[in-house]
Amino acid sequence: MKFRTIVRHIREGVRNVVRNGWMSFASASSIFISLFILGVFLLLSLNVNHFAQQIESQVQIRVFLQLNADQTTIDKLNNEIGNMVDVKSVEYVSKDAGLDLLRKSLGEDADYLLEGFDETNNPLPDSFTVEVFEPKTIADVANRIKAINNSDATKPIMNVKYGQGTVEKLFKATDAVRNVGLVIVIGLAVTAMFLISNTIKVTILNRRREIGIMKLVGATNAFIRWPFFIEGALIGFSASLLTAIVLLYGYVKLIAMTKFDLGLAMITLVEYHDVAFLLTVTLVGIGTLIGVWGSTISVRKYLKV
Repeated sequence: MKFRTIVRHIREGVRNVVRNGWMSFASASSIFISLFILGVFLLLSLNVNHFAQQIESQVQIRVFLQLNADQTTIDKLNNEIGNMVDVKSVEYVSKDAGLDLLRKSLGEDADYLLEGFDETNNPLPDSFTVEVFEPKTIADVANRIKAINNSDATKPIMNVKYGQGTVEKLFKATDAVRNVGLVIVIGLAVTAMFLISNTIKVTILNRRREIGIMKLVGATNAFIRWPFFIEGALIGFSASLLTAIVLLYGYVKLIAMTKFDLGLAMITLVEYHDVAFLLTVTLVGIGTLIGVWGSTISVRKYLKV
């Protein structure tokens, strides 16, 4: 195709958008509303998934040692647990540090509940806090730690806790949340495609006479189709880009409003820079493709005169 012909198609596509102002506005509005709803649920799905990851990341293994465990035993266990392939980190918590943490967690009731306990009278054992790379391997890692204890005649480990039973339910719940979010987003995307496509079809339907006249005077199918192709792309791109801008602006405001209001440090929204590119590419890509697809499919029906 000659460059001059390409320029002509682009010029005609832009003119069609302006010339058919109200219908172009209707198509753009349909795209904006449909993609806005889709974008809101996409942001919601991303944040729900983020919340699930944050909750899963809080899952830890606590390894409580026998009260008579000496430093040599502690160092040996630290190395053996730390060398496991699935273990991310091992933190030794002395019984004195454990008592301090317990006091902090009890807050105002600590003095009353822990009255009489101090460095010389500490009932807590030394322990390890173990984090894993993949939360769903936590049960397997806990069993391997228990195996280390069973293979040692001195049985240096008193107990291994990771919330058995509760953790498995937590993983099932987070998986269900992710799956439901994915299904909703896909369903909305399909619905948006049909709504936008049908609106564009109505726009082209009002111009079927124009297409028929061009066909009767000898215009080729490609010559007729390209301006509509450009028109659909322009409407889809501009409307979807505006949708992305509005959603991202609102998301920035939402992050600012909730940054200090969520209360729990572990509950935070996905950072702006982590969603901006994905949201923009997804919405603009869908909007532009549907604009082109809707125009092309609709015009094809009226090319046979």
